[in-house]
This record gives sequence, C-alpha cells and structure tokens, in this order.
Amino acid sequence: MNQPKPTLAIINHQEAYELLFQNYPDVVNIAEMCEMLGGISNKTAYKLLQENTINHFKIGRIYKIPKVNILLYLNLFSFTFDRLTLTL
Repeated sequence: MNQPKPTLAIINHQEAYELLFQNYPDVVNIAEMCEMLGGISNKTAYKLLQENTINHFKIGRIYKIPKVNILLYLNLFSFTFDRLTLTL
C-alpha cells in the first residue's frame, strides 16, 4: 500500500513571523524571552543580552527584546542587507 508523501509547505518570512511565538508581543521582556528559549534562567538571559548575542535595547534599566531578534538567534530567520538596494 502506498503511503502519501509528506509535502513541504513554503511560507514567507512574514507568515512564519506571525505563526511563531504568536502568543508573545512583538517586543518582549526578560521573563518572556526566557520562556521563548525553553525556560532558560534569568542569569543566562542577562548573559546573552550583555554579550550582545541577542540584539536588544534598553529603556532605563529595562531590557526590551524585539521578537524577531530571538528568531534570528534561533536561526529561524535570516537577515541580509544589500547596500545596493537601499533607497532613502
């Protein structure tokens, strides 16, 4: 008996972004980042941020992490910058 072959769905970055971590806001805090990364400790999270392993910004003393930067860290997205196509 022939088994149906699995099909690979091709989705673009926008669709993937909307599907992954959809229960989280676009900019997360330390606690949310820890959950997204499988329950890592706060200490490990702060280390990743202080070493600039995950891009982030601070408002006062509060770390804010764009969700897309967590996806980049997990290698779920890739980012390329082409100077030749940049228009102002």
